[in-house]
Amino acid sequence: MRSGWTGTAAGRLGAVPPRDAELRFRTVHGYRRAFRVAGAGPPLVLVHGIGDSSRTWAPVLPALARRHLVIAPDLLGHGESDKPRADYSVAAYANGIRDLLGVLGIARATLVGHSLGGGVAMQFAYQFPERTERLVLVGSGGAGPDVTPVLRAMTLPGAATLLGALRLPTMRLQAEAVVAALRLLGTDIGLDAPDLLRVVDALPDATSRAAFIRTLRAVVDWRGQVVTMLDRCYLTRGMPVLLVWGARDAIVPVEHGRRAHEAMPGSRLEIFETSGHFPFHTDPARFVALVDEFVAGTAPASWSPEQWRQLLRADGRVPGSVSVTGERSAT
Repeated sequence: MRSGWTGTAAGRLGAVPPRDAELRFRTVHGYRRAFRVAGAGPPLVLVHGIGDSSRTWAPVLPALARRHLVIAPDLLGHGESDKPRADYSVAAYANGIRDLLGVLGIARATLVGHSLGGGVAMQFAYQFPERTERLVLVGSGGAGPDVTPVLRAMTLPGAATLLGALRLPTMRLQAEAVVAALRLLGTDIGLDAPDLLRVVDALPDATSRAAFIRTLRAVVDWRGQVVTMLDRCYLTRGMPVLLVWGARDAIVPVEHGRRAHEAMPGSRLEIFETSGHFPFHTDPARFVALVDEFVAGTAPASWSPEQWRQLLRADGRVPGSVSVTGERSAT
């Protein structure tokens, strides 16, 4: 089995990468990029969601590092990375991951993407199939327009001011009271509300909030998600794909996971029945076991330019696949 873990990567990261996650920095294209690294073995890249950071992977990163070299970047505009006035599109984020892995000497990797990070991972596989061994998409964006009204509202004028106001003591107390009530009522949004507040806390200043809004508006408007991966899902044929979703996901509904599963030939769908948008927080042990089993039990994808051309020429008409309209193609 070919791996992206090379002697070059060992030199870039140190002879023995740490078992406990260590925050490091590299400057790429003039901007400081933060990332956490731990473990050794086949490379596993963890890509967080919008407004979040590599810290979100804390419940699972140490356990994943027992068998993998784990790289968890803070996307540009997030966490400890720089937050310039820049391109925060999904394609730009995929390019940023490629460049960071290039600096670190990692040729190929399995990508694990959560929410927006799932869209970024899928875009990475589309742009750089020769560098992608497998995909793990967790509550991923890009499989339909539906998204929580909270995110839709954040794309409207004045959203940055509202985010700033939520950090004021009185507003914060009111927000926490609403979260407590939603949780007490057993609502799905209440299940994810503490993590949503945590994301707000990760936007401490106007620069962070501006980067968040710019990123959100690149993928969502008042009507819902504007970026789709469904038109190119057929390109995952021959690439191992694991889809992980919470049955109670109020941010990106579980129906999106089922839709993506149908559109991706040979993919595997695992639903966490009691989880919301963050299944790796709700049941980290199950999540780690799934990822470990998936990586160990599948051969990494290996693409040639000719294979890629043939898939593109087929225009998605893979026997038994699902087109963008939802109609099955003829066998």
